[in-house]
Amino acid sequence: MKCPYCNNDDTNVLESRGIPGSEAVRRRRQCKKCNKRFTTHEKVVNIDLKVIKKSGKIEQYDRDKLLKGVGKACYKRRVTDEEIENLVDEVECRLLNRKAVEIKSSDIGKMVLNRLKRLDELAYLRFASVYMDFNNAEEYKQFISAPSKITNHV
Repeated sequence: MKCPYCNNDDTNVLESRGIPGSEAVRRRRQCKKCNKRFTTHEKVVNIDLKVIKKSGKIEQYDRDKLLKGVGKACYKRRVTDEEIENLVDEVECRLLNRKAVEIKSSDIGKMVLNRLKRLDELAYLRFASVYMDFNNAEEYKQFISAPSKITNHV
């Protein structure tokens, strides 16, 4: 780990502990050259997850893209950044525990909808309006009156 102050590669780990509700580890470090201290947060990144888009195109899974989409749905709602991170962590955990390394984008959308429904009703409806790609207000009304047939499958 490079020191952010002097770019020295040689550092000591002073303390390590897990971050509650996450698989990440917080490490307190000290540079052996300049003796300054800094904190790192480390998380295992799985690169092998592929997303099958509606068009059939296959893309690399992108956590930031998912965070951005959920963040837009939760914009100006009483949903904290931590709650959004936890939601994405839950979805990722489900994705990584599947046997297949390729997953349909629609399955990811359903997982997000299920969690948003419990977190914030308006954010849930906002996300659904983009994810479901409604053609008109009537389709949106039908979804609002019977959303369980869409989200109960994942």
